[in-house]
Amino acid sequence: MASMTEILILHRLLPIEHLDAVMTGDLEDETAVRALVEKGVITEKQFARARAEQVGLPFVELLDYPIDRLAVGLVPASICRRHEVLPIAAADGRITLAMVDPGNVFAIDDVRGLSRLNVSPVVVERSDLLAAIDRHLRADDELNDLTTTIAEESATSAEADTIIESDDDAPIVRFVNLLVSQGIQDQASDIHIEPAEHDMRVRYRIDGVLHEMQRAPKSIQNGVISRLKIMSDIDISERRKPQDGRMSVNHGGRKIDLRVATLPTVWGEKVVMRILDNSNTSMSLRDLNLLPHNFEAYKEAYTKPYGMILVTGPTGSGKSTTLYTTLNAVARPEINVITVEDPVEYRMDGINQVQVNVKAGLTFANALRSILRSDPDVVLLGEIRDQETAQIAIEASLTGHLVLSTLHTNDAPSAIVRLTEMNIEPFLVGSALDCVVAQRLARRLCDRCKQPDEKTLAELQHLRFDVDPDQPLPQAFKPIGCASCSKTGYRGRLALHEVMTVTEEIERLAVERVSSADIARVAISQGMVTLRQDGWTKVQMGLTSVEEILRVAV
Repeated sequence: MASMTEILILHRLLPIEHLDAVMTGDLEDETAVRALVEKGVITEKQFARARAEQVGLPFVELLDYPIDRLAVGLVPASICRRHEVLPIAAADGRITLAMVDPGNVFAIDDVRGLSRLNVSPVVVERSDLLAAIDRHLRADDELNDLTTTIAEESATSAEADTIIESDDDAPIVRFVNLLVSQGIQDQASDIHIEPAEHDMRVRYRIDGVLHEMQRAPKSIQNGVISRLKIMSDIDISERRKPQDGRMSVNHGGRKIDLRVATLPTVWGEKVVMRILDNSNTSMSLRDLNLLPHNFEAYKEAYTKPYGMILVTGPTGSGKSTTLYTTLNAVARPEINVITVEDPVEYRMDGINQVQVNVKAGLTFANALRSILRSDPDVVLLGEIRDQETAQIAIEASLTGHLVLSTLHTNDAPSAIVRLTEMNIEPFLVGSALDCVVAQRLARRLCDRCKQPDEKTLAELQHLRFDVDPDQPLPQAFKPIGCASCSKTGYRGRLALHEVMTVTEEIERLAVERVSSADIARVAISQGMVTLRQDGWTKVQMGLTSVEEILRVAV
C-alpha cells in the first residue's frame, strides 16, 4: 500500500521544498503528514483525499452531498459526536458513513450495531463533517417533544407555573439546557426568550441578525424563566423590575459563561442571555481586521505609557473584544493591569478584574478611585457612563496611567463632543484623549458560495462609495447561500473601524467646542478613514458585501 507522502507527491500536493524531508523518511507516517496540515503546507482537504486513496475508499465533498435525513436518524447524535461520524445514506441493507478516520473500528461497530445495517465508510474533510453534524443533529425535534410534554404536564397541574424543577431529567430543565446548548452550537451571540400574548418566542442572534428558532406554549413560560433565574442566581420572586445575573454551562468539554438580564414586559419577563465564549474571541490584534493604516495609528496609541483610548459604538459592536485584545497585547509581568467592569465578561490570567456591585456601593467611580491607590499602570473601565467616572478617568490618564474604556457614540469624532456634554472641561478632554476607535460588526461573506457583484459606476457613486471614474471598477462580491452558511450567504463577522488620532489641531477644536462634523472634517483631512470607507475597502477585499456595509455603516 502506498504511503500518504507517496500519494501526495504523485498528485503534486506536497510542495517541492518538502521532498528532501520525504526522502530521508521524516514524513513517512500519518502523524507527520498531519503536522504539515497544521503548518499550512497542505490543506485539510488534500490530507483527506490522500487518506481516502491510501485506504482505497471514496472521498466525498460533504457540503455538496444530498444527505438523507432518514439515514441520519438511524444513529444517535451522541454516538455521531463522540466518534465524529455521520450517516449520510442508507439503501439495500447498507449505511454510508462519513468518517474522518476510516480506521476507527469502534465507530463502525457501534454504527453497525445500532442501525443493524452493514457499514460503507467514506472519507470526508473534518471541518465539513463537524459543520454537517451541527447542521443535521440539531435539538429542534427534542425541543418540540419537550414543549409538548411540558404543556401536557402543566395542563394537569395548577401549580405548574411556579414549580421549579431541580432534577436534571425534568422536562423544564432539559428544555432550558437544550435551548442554551443549541444557541452555543449555532454560534449565537445572544439568546432571547420573549413572552407574547398567546405563546413564548425564542430567538438567537447569529452574526448580528436575530433568527426565530422556537415557539412554545404560554403555559411553560413562567417555569422556563424561573429555571433560568435559579441558574443565574437571580431573585425568582421579583418580577416587577429588571435584574442581572450570570451562569456557566459545560458544552463540548468547555466552560461557557452567559450574562443574563431580565426585563418586565406587558406579557411577562423577557430574558436575554449573552453568550461569552472565550474560544471564539481573538486575542491577537492582527485578527481584528484593522487595515494597516488604522493598525499603525492604534498601535501608536496603546504602546504609550499613559493617555486615554476610547472604543465607541452601539451595543454588540465588538467593543469589549477590541479592549480585551488590546489588554492582551499590553499586559506583561512587569506592569500592573486592573479592570473595572459591569459585568466581568471574560476572565483573563494575570489581570486584576473588579466586578461593579452597586448594592454594596462599589460603583464605577468608587472602584476607579480605589484602584488608582493600588499602583496600576493600565486601567480598563468597562464603560464611561457619567460625569464623575469620566472626570476620574481623564485625571488618571493625565497622571501617568494608560486608560482604556468604551463610550456610546455613533462615530469617533462624536466622542469628544460627548465628553464635553458630560461637563468635562474641553482642555482636559483634548489633553487626555490620545485615540478614539469607532467600530461596527458586519457579516463576513461565505467563501464557498460568494459570487461577483456587477455594480455600475453610477450605482456605487449614488451609494457614496469612493470610486475613481478613471480607473477600472473594483471587484465586489454578493451573498448567494449554500449548505455551509445555512443558505444565508454569510458566515462569521468582521469589524469595520474608524480610528481617529487626537492631534494638536483636533485638541484645539475640542477647546473651541466645535461640532462633531467639524472635527470629522479635520480628522479626514489628516488621514482618518471613515467607517464607510473602511467597509468599502473590505468589500474590495472580498470579505463582505455592499449591502452589508449599507446595513451597518451610515
